[in-house]
Amino acid sequence: MQAQVKEWGNSQGIRIPKEILQSAGIALNEMLEVTASNGVITLAKPFRHKTLEERAAEYGGGLNLDGEYDWGTPVGREVW
Repeated sequence: MQAQVKEWGNSQGIRIPKEILQSAGIALNEMLEVTASNGVITLAKPFRHKTLEERAAEYGGGLNLDGEYDWGTPVGREVW
């Protein structure tokens, strides 16, 4: 695919087809890192650590952080 650089206000822009963005997993209004080196412009999604809730959702479970957890009866000399 080829794209043409066009004027966009005081800047220049390139339109990227929706199908290309979808295949790259990029959503509308998402921030991208832009780098240029040796005549090559690269657009990339910045790395972001997932929250604990996002990680738990990937495994199909929510977080149950309310109340206390029963660890069972004492095993050694710990005081309960």
